Order: sequence, then C-alpha cells, then structure tokens
Amino acid sequence: MKLFSSYPLGDIELNNRLVMAPMTRCRALGNTANPLMAEYYRQRANAGVIITEGTSPSPNGLGYARIPGLFNQAQAKDWQQVTNAVHNAGGKIYIQLMHTGRVSHRINLPERAEVLAPSAVPFSGDMWTDEKGLLPCSEPRAMTTEEVKMTLDEYVQSAKLAIEAGFDGVELHSANGYLLNQFLDPATNQRQDSYGGSLENRNRFVLEVAQAVTREIGATKTGIRISPHGSFNDMSEYPKLPEQYGLLATDLGALQLAYLHLVDHSALGQAKPLAATTEKVRKNFRSAGGGAIILSGGYDKQRAEADLQNGTADLIAFGRPYISNPDLSERLLQDAVLAVPDDSSFYLAGEEGYTDYPTL
Repeated sequence: MKLFSSYPLGDIELNNRLVMAPMTRCRALGNTANPLMAEYYRQRANAGVIITEGTSPSPNGLGYARIPGLFNQAQAKDWQQVTNAVHNAGGKIYIQLMHTGRVSHRINLPERAEVLAPSAVPFSGDMWTDEKGLLPCSEPRAMTTEEVKMTLDEYVQSAKLAIEAGFDGVELHSANGYLLNQFLDPATNQRQDSYGGSLENRNRFVLEVAQAVTREIGATKTGIRISPHGSFNDMSEYPKLPEQYGLLATDLGALQLAYLHLVDHSALGQAKPLAATTEKVRKNFRSAGGGAIILSGGYDKQRAEADLQNGTADLIAFGRPYISNPDLSERLLQDAVLAVPDDSSFYLAGEEGYTDYPTL
C-alpha cells in the first residue's frame, strides 16, 4: 500500500506517508516544552512526520492557555528534548508556527504582550483562561505597518530557533482563523495600506512570511497550512475566495516549499470546501514548482489510500486518531481496532488523556 511506503519530503526521507496533524493540547506549562510533551511526541514517532501543536513565534501570539512558544533561546533549548526524543525513536518532526492574532485573551499573554490583528475586528468566540475560566475574547488592536514588519521578523527568528532546536522543518499556520489567515480574509482584514484591500495585498503578508522563512532556513524545510472555505474561528465566505487562493497557491508553489497542507473540517460539522477550489489550489501549487500535497480531514485507511493512489495527495494527515492511538501506523497496517479518544481530556494540564493511551 502507498500509505506505508517511504516518501522524500524536502531534504528528509519519511518511513511512511502518515502525517501526525498539528493539534493543540495545552500541556506547555509556562509556554515552554517539557518532558511530558517529549514523551507524548516520542510515543507517536511512528508517523512519517509529526507536525507539532501550534507554537507561537511571538509573545503576542500566545492566545490560548498553556500553548508553547518559540521566540527565545530558553524555549529553543526546551524544545530540544522533544526533537531528540522523536529522532532517537526514528521519527521526523516539524514545528507548526501559529500566531493566534485576535483569537486570544489578554490573561493568557505574558506581561507587555498585546492582542494584535490585521484590523480591530473582535472575534465573537470565548477563550479559556486558567485564572478566570471561560471569557469573551479580548478586542484586538490593529497592527501598524511597522508592527506587521516586526511580526514578520518574529516568524523568521522563530524558524531559525526551530532549526537550532533540531526540528526537521517548520509549518506556517495560515489556516483556521489565526493571524496569517486573518490577513487573507476581507472580514478580518480591513486595512488601507499595502496589506489590505486587493487580493494581492491581502495575500502579501502570508507570502512575505513564507519568503523570509525560506530565505532563513531553506524552502526544503518550510511548509504551509491553509484552509480555503474554512469557517473555523469566524472566517468568512466571499465571492473572490477561489481566485484569491488560486493566486496564493501559485505564489507559494513558486517558492518551492516542501509542502502545502490543505485542511477540510467537514468531518467536524463544517461545510466541505468546494472541490473546484481545492483542485485549483493543488494544481497551481504543483505546477508552479511546489512540493508535496498533504490532505487532512476525517481520513480512514481506505480513503487515505485512495487519495494517494489517484494522486490527489502525497501525504495524509491524521489528527484525533493519533491522540488515542500512539501506534496508529501499526494499527492501520494490521487493520486493528482504533481506540476512541476522550475529548473531555483534550486540553487538561497533565498526562491524563495525553501519554496514558496504550499501544497494541
């Protein structure tokens, strides 16, 4: 089966075509990696490549409680225990850089950090805080043009630290309503400068971040995640969305990125992305010189194999199944029964529902 065959991703060789999808787990006490996280990822090193939980490149991007950061040397050193554990177990690991932007509460941010976004458009949802429980998200402040440039530099510095920490590469999170996605969407980007207005201007920040990161660490170590037609975190649907994402995919492909990771949240009850849009995105990315296509969204073994065989995808990402099945690749290979994850323990602070799921 193709699912269990090797695959060259950028400048590394994967043992199989399973990707452990990035999933927020909220175990990073003090916003830094720790031994519990190292054990969690080590247990799942059977994936062809692990993509870590969203990790902020900036103090301003730590919108959720207990998510990790990577914006200083101390954090890079703490992440080394994770990369060492995965590599010693024979695995590969990318870090996902996720700035939460307006999906945030000030209580979750360090001192002097701010809730920033492309425009001062509040997010309608609530945010968990360990101090005061569930609260409405804080209203963001619109970033100045200078702050946009500073945030770009934060992504670059974080990517550099990631490589120093031993990661095989970096995934830029431009999906699911977080900062990069907020720049793409006209509902959250109402800017009047060169980062707002036209399709090209709204794409600009994402492309500049991708360009700058590839200059720093190399295109073969850089991937990106996008979610066209995704409504998670109040992202909108608008008439020129297919055109915008087609243009974005072409420009990302021209950077020769290691991969493009496409998200489909229909398995979680959201609308399914339009097939014409995702087909255009895949085609444009590949034809412009981009690398692998990773698809994620409610996959099982049969559907994953079908999309690999027909060329729709090169790699398949599995999310929740990896939470409760640390040996997922072996279980799929043997057609073994998959354990069902306990969603009440997804975001706790300790080992429960995290490192205590058994293997076969």
